[in-house]
Amino acid sequence: MTDQQKEETFLKGEIEKGNPYIIVEIIEYVPNSVVSKTIIRKSTGNISVMSFDTGEGLAEKTSPFDSFAQIIEGKAEIVINNVCHLLQTGMGIVIPAHASNYIKQDGRFKMILTIIKSGYE
Repeated sequence: MTDQQKEETFLKGEIEKGNPYIIVEIIEYVPNSVVSKTIIRKSTGNISVMSFDTGEGLAEKTSPFDSFAQIIEGKAEIVINNVCHLLQTGMGIVIPAHASNYIKQDGRFKMILTIIKSGYE
């Protein structure tokens, strides 16, 4: 499969299984926006890649599930239960289930967010 075919497949909301991708390249920045693309969606959890333009973040929330956030480009502040963590490219953090959290931007950045739903029956 060519790179062009991979991109067209991904834009349709599908990832071709068994083919490598450079994750940081499959999502682009959109001015004044947060963009999210789902890589895998299962009943036991999801993996998404997200891009945040300058000035964008995510509002405070809680989730009933553990989540793993990994910065793949740039840097961001992830606040968990009012404790601020500055993450840079290559760094990740587990956000515990039921913890208050939000993401403050520190310029443009991209991240992978993995939500694990199993084990909470």
